[in-house]
Amino acid sequence: MNCKTARLGMSATKRGRGLALAVGTLVLVLAAVSCQTVNRSVVVLPDVPGAKYIGSKECEQCHDKLYRDFATADHARLVAAGTNAINAGCESCHGPCSLHSESGGETKPPYSFTPGRPQTSSYGARLQVEPARAKETVCFECHPDVRGQFSLPSHHPVPEGRLTCTACHSPHKGSIVIGGGTSLLSQNESCFRCHAAQRGPYTFQHDALREGCATCHNVHGSVNAKLLSVRDANLCLRCHFQQISNGKLLIGGSDHTVRVQQGTCWTAGCHTAVHGSRVSPSLQF
Repeated sequence: MNCKTARLGMSATKRGRGLALAVGTLVLVLAAVSCQTVNRSVVVLPDVPGAKYIGSKECEQCHDKLYRDFATADHARLVAAGTNAINAGCESCHGPCSLHSESGGETKPPYSFTPGRPQTSSYGARLQVEPARAKETVCFECHPDVRGQFSLPSHHPVPEGRLTCTACHSPHKGSIVIGGGTSLLSQNESCFRCHAAQRGPYTFQHDALREGCATCHNVHGSVNAKLLSVRDANLCLRCHFQQISNGKLLIGGSDHTVRVQQGTCWTAGCHTAVHGSRVSPSLQF
């Protein structure tokens, strides 16, 4: 009797394990399928008096090249919410374009970044709609976290109007974030257009530069000077490991016991050529 009970218990345990394994496999399969098939983001679009959303397809009639390129863009995956959802990629930034389309382009979209006739009613009066908005204002509506970063003490001059989001991010073609994967170095190209001195070439290049500027810098804004993600030597110590030996602090096999007390690695008269050097393998100058 005891043997039979034991066999039944073992059988139940195996069935339980099998069931758990099957459920786990099903969850993984569903997760994989959902990650591969869900490629749309639902957005709530603003209402504009007198105008309706018509979908990105309508834009193709006049903006055929932009439309073809936009199919590859991250923003092309935006759709309007509701049972009558439409592909609202273009209008998610430019607003409802029914009047713009009906006028053959004579009336500009509600949120336009190019010249055009102001929107009018059938009586010729100006509609009470928002005027053309700055590009960053449009971006901040969906990216409030980035707005906050631009409010930090050290930031790129977007709020001051000396730089726009589209200077680094292309809204109409390809990935909105440049670089990544096999094109890791391409993310630096946006930075080098303004920071040409950091491009090099260097005889001795800082390895972090190969990994991308964002390895050390918060690109939108930071509480630290020069957009640095960490303000002191701890930034360097994320990659350059330290070792304690005989009471000495060794970094790269060299004694840094006193050096780290003199300031940051790049302001203590040591590694001042932080991006690279043509003469010093230690990036001293």
